[in-house]
Amino acid sequence: MSGGPAGRGQRKKQPWGGVRPFSIKTKLGALVVVSVLITTGLSVIAVHTKTELRFITVFSMIATLLITQFVAHSLTAPLDDMNAVARSISHGDYTRRVRESRRDELGDLAQTINVMADELEAQDSQRKELVANVSHELRTPIAGLRAVLENIVDGVTRADPETMRTALKQTERLGRLVETLLDLSRLDNGVVPLRKRRFEVWPYLSGVLKEANMVASARASMASGSGSHTRTDVHLHLDVSPPELVAHADPERIHQVVANLVDNAVKHSPPHGRVTVRAREGAEPESLELEVLDEGPGIPRTEWHRVFERFNRGSVNRPHGPGSDGGTGLGLAIARWAVDLHGGRIGVAESERGCRILITLPGPSPTSR
Repeated sequence: MSGGPAGRGQRKKQPWGGVRPFSIKTKLGALVVVSVLITTGLSVIAVHTKTELRFITVFSMIATLLITQFVAHSLTAPLDDMNAVARSISHGDYTRRVRESRRDELGDLAQTINVMADELEAQDSQRKELVANVSHELRTPIAGLRAVLENIVDGVTRADPETMRTALKQTERLGRLVETLLDLSRLDNGVVPLRKRRFEVWPYLSGVLKEANMVASARASMASGSGSHTRTDVHLHLDVSPPELVAHADPERIHQVVANLVDNAVKHSPPHGRVTVRAREGAEPESLELEVLDEGPGIPRTEWHRVFERFNRGSVNRPHGPGSDGGTGLGLAIARWAVDLHGGRIGVAESERGCRILITLPGPSPTSR
C-alpha cells in the first residue's frame, strides 16, 4: 500500500443521504406536473379562443415530448458516462472517473463508481509493488547463494565453515522472506485464529527482548545484512508497571507485534541509542497498553497515516543505522494486522524525541472470563 493508492480510496465527499433537493423522483414528479399544467393551460386557451381541440392536442404532445426529451437526456447522459468508465475499468484502465456534479441518485452512483475505481487502482498498484518488491528481495539472497555454490563447484573456494556460513546466511534470509510472505498471505485471507490466554507481561516481554538481542548478535557475527537488524550497539530497555501486570491476548501474535516494532526502532536508532518497550495496564481489566519508543529522527506528522502501509520504508534520508538495510517494508503492516485481529488499536503518538508507537489491546470479553 503506497500512500497514493491508499489515499485515493479515502474520498472526502459523502453521498447525499435522506431527502435530496433534486432527486430523480422529484424530477419525474415535476415532469408530470408540468405536462398536466401545459395541457390544462392549452385547453383553457382553446376554450377562450375557440381553437379546435385537435390543434391543442398536437401542441400539448409536442411540448410534453420536448420537456420529456430534455429530462430523459439529463438522466441518460451520465449513465452513458458511467458505462464508458465501467468499460474502461473492465479492461484494466483505472484512471478514468465519472463527473460528480449531480445531486441526486445518479450523483451517488457516480461517486460510488469513482470510489470503486480508486480502490481497484490502489489494489493494482499494490499488486505491482508486491511483484517488484518480492522480486527484488528474493534476487539478492539467491544471487549470493548461487555465487557461493558456483565458487565451490568451480574449485575457486573450499567448502570450509566460513564459506558454508555465508551460504547459510543467504538461506536463512530466504527463509525469513518466505515467512514474511506467508504472514502476508494469512493477513489477506484472514485465516489465522487467535489463541488468547492470560500471561504475565514482564517475563513475556523480557523473553521477547532477549530473543531479539540474541538474534541480532548472531546475525551481526555472520554479517548477514538481512532484512532484520544486525546492530548490537542499541540498548533495549523494558519498563513494565506494575511488575505483576497480566494481559489476555495471543502471545504468538503479540510476539510478532513487539518483535517487528523493536526491529524497526533499532533500525532507525542513532549509534548507541536506546529503544524502550513500555507496558501499562489499560482501562479495562486485563487490557494492555504497549509503547515502543526510540531516539531516531522520528516520523513527520504528514507520514503518520502511511507508517503501517505495506512496503512503506519511510521518507527519511538514510534512516537506518549501521548494520541494517531497508527491510521489506512489511513488518509494521503485519504488526497492525496482528493488533487488528485482537480488536485493538495501533498508531504513532506524540513524542518529544524519536518515534513513539502506541498499542492498545482490549481485555477478555465477558463470556471468556
